Amino acid sequence: MVLIDGKKVSIEIRNRLAEETQELKKKTGKIPGLATVLVGDDPASAVYVRNKNKTCLELGYQSFEKKLSSDISETQLLQLIKELNSNEDVHGILVQLPLPDQIDSEKILQAIDPDKDVDGFHPINVGRLVVGNALLTPCTPTGIIELLDHYGIEISGKHAVIMGRSNIVGKPVSMLLLQRNATITICHSRTKNLEEVTRCADILVAAVGRANFVTAEMVSEDTVVIDVGINRVDGKLTGDVDFEPVSKKASHITPVPGGVGPMTIALLMENTLKAFKKSIEEES
Repeated sequence: MVLIDGKKVSIEIRNRLAEETQELKKKTGKIPGLATVLVGDDPASAVYVRNKNKTCLELGYQSFEKKLSSDISETQLLQLIKELNSNEDVHGILVQLPLPDQIDSEKILQAIDPDKDVDGFHPINVGRLVVGNALLTPCTPTGIIELLDHYGIEISGKHAVIMGRSNIVGKPVSMLLLQRNATITICHSRTKNLEEVTRCADILVAAVGRANFVTAEMVSEDTVVIDVGINRVDGKLTGDVDFEPVSKKASHITPVPGGVGPMTIALLMENTLKAFKKSIEEES
């Protein structure tokens, strides 16, 4: 069994991004800018945003941190998004979810300029993903593909089973795998004979949000297991996969923490650099 080290791969990506950022700064005199918008004081969201801003500075990006009161109106938030859209120093905009009840998250996400949508959630970018020409793709699914490539895991012709159909992970990772010529099966809460389906997987992506849901009985020998789950059990982070027994059957497996998680921020930074480079090309 090979343990897929997402932390190690993410550091390699960050080092590459930092080098490219310095080269572009020398050529253009400009640097990528990422705006993070945090509404309210949810502790987990605050940690995520703080890590993203810290990474920006480490890579030589400009960080625009917007902390807003939980009672802000939808109109006020939309005005802020409009200002960030028109700010030439901002190349990526990330609105941390969830948002308070008085705000329609979909309306906010759709208000972001698709060329600055570094989460890849805007309907235009989702459409580009489906037809196969997206520049900005969702960070966690893209990170999964990067991990598979880094470890030389063949995707073409393999049967990939995705557990979970969310817009954030399940659906986009299925599109990315399909573009790499995998055969795709998406499982969800209505899937019948789930164990029979998952045992057919060459690559199993678990993104169901239930701790230790994937058992050894659900996995065949030499399956590549990608655990996207982040669940807190007795104060510890736990994935969707029952790690110890499943790891004895898997050919490759991601741990939690230290697997897919670190890749998400790394790919967010890569998307920001892509958006920056596109803006530079359009100016020239």
